[in-house]
Amino acid sequence: MLKNSTILITGGTGSFGHKFVPMVLEKYNPKKVIIYSRDEMKQWEMAKLFNGDERVRFFIGDVRDRDRMYRALDGVDYVVHAAATKIVPTAEYNPFECVKTNVMGAMNLIDACIDKGVKRVVALSTDKASSPINLYGATKLTSDKLFVAGNSYAGGHDTRFAVVRYGNVMGSRGSVIPFFMSIRDKGVLPITDERMTRFMISLEEGVELVWHAFEDMEGGEIYVKKIPSMKVTDLAKVVAPAARQEVVGIRPGEKLHEQMISPEDSYYTYEYSEHFKILPTINNWGSCEHRIKNGKKVAEGFEYSSDNNTQWMSDEALAEWIEYNRDKIGAI
Repeated sequence: MLKNSTILITGGTGSFGHKFVPMVLEKYNPKKVIIYSRDEMKQWEMAKLFNGDERVRFFIGDVRDRDRMYRALDGVDYVVHAAATKIVPTAEYNPFECVKTNVMGAMNLIDACIDKGVKRVVALSTDKASSPINLYGATKLTSDKLFVAGNSYAGGHDTRFAVVRYGNVMGSRGSVIPFFMSIRDKGVLPITDERMTRFMISLEEGVELVWHAFEDMEGGEIYVKKIPSMKVTDLAKVVAPAARQEVVGIRPGEKLHEQMISPEDSYYTYEYSEHFKILPTINNWGSCEHRIKNGKKVAEGFEYSSDNNTQWMSDEALAEWIEYNRDKIGAI
C-alpha cells in the first residue's frame, strides 16, 4: 500500500518518527517521506541521518498553522499524526498551548487532509486518553474523537481516518527506562508507588501497528496493540539491581495503572490475535461487518489495563532488550 507513495508525518523528529522513517524506507520504498515539524535544530540533526537520500524531505511548520498544513499536504497520499504537546506537567501549567496543539492542530489537519485529497490518516493516541484524569489525556481523547468523526465530516471525500493507541514506549526520550539509567549511579531510584504498573511496547511494535491500521482501516477505528505489562519496581530492579528504591508518591495527573480500553468502551470493542479494535459509536459503525471483520466481541465490562493484563514481561526479557538497545535508549 505504501510503496511508491508520498507519506507525511507530523511531529516527525520525535521518537516515533526516528523509528518510522528508516523502517518505512526499507520495507515499502515510498516515493517520498516528509518530516513536518516546528523545531529546525531537530530537523537539522535528523537530516544528517538520511544525508543523500532524496526520498526524505523536511518541512518546517506547525499543526497550529492551517495554511502551512495545506501547503505541506499537497500531493501527499498518507499521513501519520505524531505531533502533540505530551508532557503531563507541561500541559497542566500551559493548558491553552496544549489545547492549541492537540485539539486545534487535529482540527487543522483533518480539514487539510480532506481538502487536499489525502487517502488515509493514522493518528497516534495514548493510554492517557482512556478515562483521562489530566489535561493531556483529555485533549488526546478529544483528538481521538475528532479523527473518528472526521470520517463522517469528510462527506463525499475519500479520506479515511483511524487512531492507534499504546502506552509507555520503551526507551523513548523522557520515559522511565532512560530516566532510571541516568540516575542509577546515585544509588537511589524514586518509585511513585510500589503497586504501579506500566504497559511495555517497543517503537518497532508501534510502527507496525500504524502499518496495520493503514492496511485494515475502513475509517473510525481505534487500534490497541496487545503488549505485556511490568511492575515499575521490577523494572527498577532490572535497570539498577544494587540501587535502593524510595517511594516518593504519585505525581499530579499520574495514574497508578495505565488503561487503554475502558469498561465503557467494551460495548464496541473487538479482539483479534495481536490487537483490539474499538469501533465508533456514531452512525452505527460499531456494528459494521467491514470494520469488525473476523473480530470477537469482548465481554461487557472488559477493561484493558496494565494491572489486569494477561501478558507480563519477565525481568530477563527486559534485561535482554536493554542490552540490545543500550546505545539507542533515551537518544530520541
